[in-house]
Amino acid sequence: MLAKPTGPVAIPNQLMVKDLADLLGASVNAVIRELIGVGTFASINDVVGYDPASKVAAKLGFEPEEAAAPAPAPAVASRRDADQIGSAAHVEDAHRVTRPPVITVMGHVDHGKTSLLDAIRNTRVAAGEAGGITQHIGAYQVEVHGRKITFLDTPGHEAFTAMRARGAQVTDIAVIVVAADDGVMPQTREAIDHARAAGVPLVVAINKIDRPGANPDHVKQQLAENDVVIEEYGGDVVAVPVSAKRGTGIEDLLEVLLLVADVQDFKSNPDGATRGVIIEARMEKSSGATATALVQEGTLKVGDTIVAGARFGKVRAMFDDTGKRIKRAGPATPVSILGLPEVPAAGDRFEVVEDDKEARGIVHQRQSEDYDAAHASISLDTLYTAMREGKVKELNLLVKADVQGSAEAIKHALSQLNTDALRVRLIRDGVGDVSETDVDLAAASGAIIIAFNVKVDSAAQRVAGANGVDIRSYEVIYKLVDDIDAALKGLLEPVYKEQVDGHAEVMQLFKAGRTTIIGGSRVTDGKIPRSDQVRVQRGGKTVWSGAIASLRRGKEDVREVAQGFECGIVLDGFTELEEGDIIEAFSKVRV
Repeated sequence: MLAKPTGPVAIPNQLMVKDLADLLGASVNAVIRELIGVGTFASINDVVGYDPASKVAAKLGFEPEEAAAPAPAPAVASRRDADQIGSAAHVEDAHRVTRPPVITVMGHVDHGKTSLLDAIRNTRVAAGEAGGITQHIGAYQVEVHGRKITFLDTPGHEAFTAMRARGAQVTDIAVIVVAADDGVMPQTREAIDHARAAGVPLVVAINKIDRPGANPDHVKQQLAENDVVIEEYGGDVVAVPVSAKRGTGIEDLLEVLLLVADVQDFKSNPDGATRGVIIEARMEKSSGATATALVQEGTLKVGDTIVAGARFGKVRAMFDDTGKRIKRAGPATPVSILGLPEVPAAGDRFEVVEDDKEARGIVHQRQSEDYDAAHASISLDTLYTAMREGKVKELNLLVKADVQGSAEAIKHALSQLNTDALRVRLIRDGVGDVSETDVDLAAASGAIIIAFNVKVDSAAQRVAGANGVDIRSYEVIYKLVDDIDAALKGLLEPVYKEQVDGHAEVMQLFKAGRTTIIGGSRVTDGKIPRSDQVRVQRGGKTVWSGAIASLRRGKEDVREVAQGFECGIVLDGFTELEEGDIIEAFSKVRV
């Protein structure tokens, strides 16, 4: 919001941008924007002179005048204090320089994300490179006013969060694309939640403003309803109207991204240890494993030995986003590299090491870290212990409910559970079954999923098991609240879930005595343990459930029978077995 005219203002000969903003009673964003308008590019901690500062003050309605020079302090004290302040402020940033911001574009599937990326790429590639893009490497750079911006061309917020779940925080700013004629949609809300969970600044691109039914004001209202308050409504999120089809507003969007980058002041050390993240990778017939890498710190060079996830190799060749062979790549530069023996996974961290011996040691350490991380996920069972050990101070929850009213009631009830030791934070609430995307977000945020009167699809269950995400299903709100309250107090009872151990098909029936029926069976998958409970399934329906009375192979009693072997099964109290029945063995395991 721009400050109202208040008359004269005394401006020093030199001052920092943030101090100028305080002096004028304006936001840092507004001041940096006005500085750009008068030809001065500066970030929040940069020092500007009287001339550009006075021009900004005048544009904001003030009457600037040069402040009198302050009276000098005693020379000894002044020199000592200045040395101490200068040392403390600059020792950390001595070798760090401003780098290009890294941008991820997200939004609803039909709102023009891909079109917007194409419009940016086709209109603002670096000078002399127009039409020179020869390959798609999942990331590229554009040039604006002599400065570069890096864009990650990911499939969407799912890939964005999947990388976060692997510990790879690669994005500096998230652009949320919303169609002006369609408004905020479920995937839009998901994208907002994912970006917020990552803790990155948001910029909204209101696309398709050229459409007949476009209504940007309605979009802004919907954004506010989803707690995204744009600047003109008094918030801190910039919304830019664009048309990817006609190229309208592209320049404005790029300038806003540079503005946000200046406020955030992204820096890296190009001369330090080299590390970064794998964005995507594939196996090529002609060149072998090819990986797109984003350098985050240091400078990657051809010939470097790198470790990427649990793999290592030597960089044999490196290409930029135009397909040009290069020898060096600095911070925030996306490159395609050859030389790894296998295809790494998206989100794998990479770093440059001295030699193969060091690389092997790091690979071994990372394998151990991955194992520890997979077995150290927060659940309601382990919450109290983690609190006592100081490992967690915030309980992240993701709630999926059958109807919006239930979700609102759960949100209200959970908000009452905050304690001095732990705060309950709802990272997302929504309506519908728990999906794989929900699990990815929970894994990346260390959250527990609450499923209220909804199902968990099979893909979500598989991903949750692989990532150690705790999913709790409830049908009554007070039971949900009681469980979380008990977990916070260390009183939660252990929870058990059913685990299917195997199946056997009844091939032939044998009678022993007057009432005993033996099912001659073959184990088709898994195993049949003697101690398990079993279900008899016929025509896809369960006709009986109970215990195994006897399990034999030949004439010997056995504890279990593995897949591929035949056995005789006698069920406790069930004599109506039929050929073709499926016997499913299951057990209860503690979650």
